[in-house]
Amino acid sequence: MVYSETRIVIGGLAHVPVLIFIANFIKVKFGIQTEEIVVKEEPFKIIELKNTAVKEGKAETLKELSNKLDNIEQKADEVYEKVKKKKKDKKKKKKSN
Repeated sequence: MVYSETRIVIGGLAHVPVLIFIANFIKVKFGIQTEEIVVKEEPFKIIELKNTAVKEGKAETLKELSNKLDNIEQKADEVYEKVKKKKKDKKKKKKSN
């Protein structure tokens, strides 16, 4: 007898609660207990910095990031132009054939 895929999937899903019930029954019957994991919180140090040092560091970091971003944008534009040129060349080749 041939069954459709949906019927097989629905049948499989219908058995999932039965399997969970059986697993829980076995777990309770044999007294298997799960381990409880306790996470200990470690104290951490708070380091206070002067506002000027942090601001200077932030300014330098922002300059570096903006320079890197500019370089990435330039490279992206170059790649875009190359791809655009290649597409035009392909179209010309197709038209000439």
